[in-house]
Amino acid sequence: MFRQEAARQSPLGERLRGYFDKGDLVPDDLVLELLRDRIVTAARESGGYVLDGFPRTLPQAEAAAEIGRETGTSAQAVLYLDAPLDVLIARLAGRGENRADDSEDVVRHRLEVYAEYTKPLLDYYTGRGIIVNVDASLPVDDVSREIFRALDGLNKESPGGHPPLA
Repeated sequence: MFRQEAARQSPLGERLRGYFDKGDLVPDDLVLELLRDRIVTAARESGGYVLDGFPRTLPQAEAAAEIGRETGTSAQAVLYLDAPLDVLIARLAGRGENRADDSEDVVRHRLEVYAEYTKPLLDYYTGRGIIVNVDASLPVDDVSREIFRALDGLNKESPGGHPPLA
């Protein structure tokens, strides 16, 4: 969504581009401005949704939980793609998409930002019992299979009294 907004070259898109080109997190208020209506609509019209790259901070997670309370939904699973630093750097810097945020320096900065702001979410979601660890050091196709296997397992188990994943 952020890249689509930036591609439109809207004023909001230009603000967003400044953050992700440097590898910085987009401020919580901008993230929530972009996501809130989409999340509420998906919850009401489809009964659920999948988020990729959100939340990235504890305030975003708390805001997402509040949106969940308002819409009668809640997170059923949080996938944690776990890989060593060298694997992450190689994959992010080697995507070949010629994005400004794919340089090794920006990737290293993004990983530092992740360690400071996003990694604390592991404790938050572990405390809620919804973390699903996936070994992301495997080849990409294997990681994809592990993700689908984990989600399929949740769908069958339907933990915490939640309805099965759609």
